[in-house]
Amino acid sequence: MSQDIRDFVTPSCDLLALGEPTHTEPAFPRLRNDLFARLVDQGFRSIALETDRVPAFALNDHVQDGTGDFDEVMREGIAFGRGELPPNRHLITWMREYNRTRPPEERLAVHGFDAEMENLSAPSPRGYLEHARAYLTGGGGLAPTLALASSSAVDLASLAGDDDRWSRTEAVMDPAMSIGATAEAETLRCLADDLLTEFHARAPELIAATSRAEWFRAKTHLTAGLGLLRYHRQLAQPVEESVRISRLLGTRDALMVENLLDIRAIEAGRGPTLVFGHNLHLRRGLSHMRMRDLDLGWYGAGAVLSSLIGERYAFFAGSLGPDEATSEGADGVLHIDVPD
Repeated sequence: MSQDIRDFVTPSCDLLALGEPTHTEPAFPRLRNDLFARLVDQGFRSIALETDRVPAFALNDHVQDGTGDFDEVMREGIAFGRGELPPNRHLITWMREYNRTRPPEERLAVHGFDAEMENLSAPSPRGYLEHARAYLTGGGGLAPTLALASSSAVDLASLAGDDDRWSRTEAVMDPAMSIGATAEAETLRCLADDLLTEFHARAPELIAATSRAEWFRAKTHLTAGLGLLRYHRQLAQPVEESVRISRLLGTRDALMVENLLDIRAIEAGRGPTLVFGHNLHLRRGLSHMRMRDLDLGWYGAGAVLSSLIGERYAFFAGSLGPDEATSEGADGVLHIDVPD
């Protein structure tokens, strides 16, 4: 099957996406596992899953060198209890076994490309920002910029306040209850932007003092925190509900794009990446969804990536039957017939 898929994509493709129409049908992750094993024989060295990127570090640490208890890693690394699903457990076990006898540069890697942005809850950015600032203040030899020197004196915990006030359902469902447009949230967004500038301005010394992998990991925490601040800002907008939710979906997918581009920067010298997630995130065209009586539309990660990197991105839609409208913008459709 992998040979057939590779026949449809250009040699320049380094993000090969396989979509699924639902997260509840185990046939699709089983297909993913089989496809990835075959693609590894063709030079693929990484897979990106639709799970939160920072928690997924625990998955990759385990896959790379066996760090952590397997059950705990699966609970932490794959969201919504999907770490208990047999195909997901098989994937991580197989990758760990593959890596046991191989040098670090040849080992397989697993990444998450999603963010903690859900319909009923979105966490505080505090922990992510604290992690990023701790890395910046502890690494490198040159003096930090004035922006970082100033931000180092800010008490992030006091500025962010109680984490629960960010994550409570009311703050997500009702713009008037959101704190995304408060003065404190705006200050945090400015601070996060300053920190991101610092990450790039001091990249040579920071990487020399730590490592390229540690730099990317710390920057990922910052990207996650900044993404949450953008998401909470959208939550606070008093606009018509379908517009508000569509913007939220677009904000989430925009961060998926950032994550996938970062993943390719990390993996560029090692081989292409298989991406696995819902068709709505990975398709090339405009994504549509019905929620209650609302018509929602936004550009998913696949549509954005197609515009940005062209033939480097290929998407194959997963379908439970030939009548599903999943093929628009796809390079092919993989049908699965599930017995009744």
